[in-house]
Amino acid sequence: MKSIKHPRSLLAGLLCVALTSVFAAENKPNIILIFADDLGYGDVGCYGSNLKTPAIDRMAAGGFRATDCLVAANVCGPSRAALLTGRYPMRCGHPISRHPFPKYADYGIASDELTMAELLKSAGYHTKMVGKWHLGFHVEGSHPLDAGFDEYLGLYSNYSTQKDRVDERTIYRNREVLEKEVPFETVTTLYTDEIVDFVKQKHETPFFIYFAHHIAHDPILPSSEFKGTSGKQGGGIFGDFVKELDHSVGRVLDAVEAAGIGDHTLIVFMSDNGPARHGSAKPLTGGKYVTMEGGHRVPGIFYWPGRIPAGQVSDAMVSSLDLLPLFCQVAGVELPAGRTFDGKDIFDLLAGKTAQSPHDYFYYYNGVNLQAVRKGSWKLHLPRTIDDQPYWAKKGAGPRKPYLSLDQPLLFDLKNDVGEKKNVISRHPEVAAELMKEAERIRQEIGDVQLVGSDQRPHGLVNPQEKGSADGTE
Repeated sequence: MKSIKHPRSLLAGLLCVALTSVFAAENKPNIILIFADDLGYGDVGCYGSNLKTPAIDRMAAGGFRATDCLVAANVCGPSRAALLTGRYPMRCGHPISRHPFPKYADYGIASDELTMAELLKSAGYHTKMVGKWHLGFHVEGSHPLDAGFDEYLGLYSNYSTQKDRVDERTIYRNREVLEKEVPFETVTTLYTDEIVDFVKQKHETPFFIYFAHHIAHDPILPSSEFKGTSGKQGGGIFGDFVKELDHSVGRVLDAVEAAGIGDHTLIVFMSDNGPARHGSAKPLTGGKYVTMEGGHRVPGIFYWPGRIPAGQVSDAMVSSLDLLPLFCQVAGVELPAGRTFDGKDIFDLLAGKTAQSPHDYFYYYNGVNLQAVRKGSWKLHLPRTIDDQPYWAKKGAGPRKPYLSLDQPLLFDLKNDVGEKKNVISRHPEVAAELMKEAERIRQEIGDVQLVGSDQRPHGLVNPQEKGSADGTE
């Protein structure tokens, strides 16, 4: 496929020219972002799980563990778009997960959205992605190589076991098919080998690696090396799967240390959203698909020996949105003017120079519907109907999907009620009034169901809250 120069590439090129001379002499750290899939808050040992995750726990013990780390969406695609751009999915134009249906043929991350890869590349970084993309791989301008990555290897979407969806069992290297009908049980080792081999190489420039795992998304298929190793007490086959994820993390950590670059490499571990059918969000309520804390609050660990003090456990609110400004700060990249970034630079928090979150508010969208607003420990759930919900939340009400419809707002104090069980709105009407006012302000800015915001990028989907076409068909 011929490479096409897109608006985002032009802007990144201009940034590169402007920044190269300024930062060329600086000693920039390497950055590795490890992003799990559907891994719940309660699926990691250092967050209270019975599952064994010694490598991830080692990162936490040697660095900063956030107990209040929020992602901007409770499903894969929008969460990844927000991660890469530092902007809410409604602001960056990708609030819905895509599917292999005609409806999504032209739906991908917008070509003129700036990603963390492009901004780091402008400062001389070699940028590499391995794993799940899920942002419009075959859409013109939405491929990882169009979004600032120098290299790509992976299954571009979820792995499918359906016979007619061979492309979702195909490993791509850059834009070319590397191997079809790849057994899913071999994928994690393939990915990890790729990254370990890369880290071992001699590097003349700093590097950024985005390692997007498929674990712990369905299908739950650990490799033969791990299958059956956890036992029922260790979580069964799901425990085996998480154990394989942790082993991969350990191999990356070991490779960095063996290469002698441990004190010069920032490593971040995070999940894209809460757990689906498997796994746990305990002690939170809800999981993937809803705007309860269990859908948005995930493990968040930051590790950089010598720069991030070891043993920190913080309840300050941080977000996946913060990674872009954080990475730019440590790389010496100034954020470009003329666009709003929702993430904040959290380096002083990670370095122990402050204990305060930089966020005044956080907004919980479900698809295109604003469903909750948070300030500090106060979280206000907004009225909504089943029709307001995206397709992934409309069905299957139960313990993991509470409050699918609300006639009246609910207010929770997460400091004393992280499970969102006790509505205290009658005791704190002034807090609810402030959050309702903020909800209306952000609706006007980045939109809601039936409302286009002043700074909302068009997503281009008809009837976006439905999976298929407007009449419900594919």
